[in-house]
Amino acid sequence: MTRHAKKEEKDNCSVEGCKEPSHKSLSRKKAADVLTSTLSQGGRHVHLCKEHYKQYKKATKKDREIERLGW
Repeated sequence: MTRHAKKEEKDNCSVEGCKEPSHKSLSRKKAADVLTSTLSQGGRHVHLCKEHYKQYKKATKKDREIERLGW
């Protein structure tokens, strides 16, 4: 399997206690600001299920909007 090949099996959500399949993958730095105490340890990226990704998007809505505007 090459580095860029899709995995056959889905990763689970990186939030402790959540067993849902991952929906999106983010850098640990970005997700750590919002989901600090609930992320499992290890790796540069975290995998988030739909529900936790939705929480992340709601928490960072203003920051992403400002970033898009180029302030």
